[in-house]
Amino acid sequence: MIDLQGLGKNFDGRWIFRNATLNIAPLESVAVIGPSGGGKSTLLKMIAGLIPPSEGTCRLGSKNVGMLFQKNALFDSFTCEENLLFPLKERKGIIGAEAKAKADHFLAAVGLHGSQKLYPDELSGGMQKRLGIARALIVEPEIILYDDPTAGLDPITSRSIIDLIRKLRKDTKSTLLTVTNDMQRAYQIGDRICLLAQGRFKIGGTPSEVQATEDPELRQFIYGLKQGPLTSGLG
Repeated sequence: MIDLQGLGKNFDGRWIFRNATLNIAPLESVAVIGPSGGGKSTLLKMIAGLIPPSEGTCRLGSKNVGMLFQKNALFDSFTCEENLLFPLKERKGIIGAEAKAKADHFLAAVGLHGSQKLYPDELSGGMQKRLGIARALIVEPEIILYDDPTAGLDPITSRSIIDLIRKLRKDTKSTLLTVTNDMQRAYQIGDRICLLAQGRFKIGGTPSEVQATEDPELRQFIYGLKQGPLTSGLG
């Protein structure tokens, strides 16, 4: 469903990462972990077609892709309902009563029933994240890209968001690629976990395989060790 071959990105003569190679099967869920600033969000945006790769190829098994942005990217001047009606009209050409019924359904699915006329700034951080998920899902994508879906949320709300994503994945039968710095959430959401760090991309395996890994970079990141290859050379 997602096939990356030697993908790389160069900004102003500096390589953010190179040789990202990964194949994600239909209905699989993969989590990409790694230090902040290592290129995880850039990788996701390249897959979504928002920025071009500098090298390599990215092939998707479907053009129907939904994405949750790290900061949700909600329209502040739109109500919750209008935030959902917009992609329905622009991407699916669905308007009127059918569109409103779909908006009601997806708001209810993410626990925001009755919030149609509220604006994003009237919602909590967790509720905004739920609205962002509803907007990503309302076009019924076969591939969903989640950019740090629990960023800035407390542990209880984070767990609730991941539980919601897992439930909706089963309901929609979609393929997931998620980037996150939260190892607990990566273990919960990923069938496989990959590491993007220091410009290199490596496949770590299943959550249990990652937890038992002897790879020094993976071990340093997942266990939060101060010493190791990811920090060698740092003062």
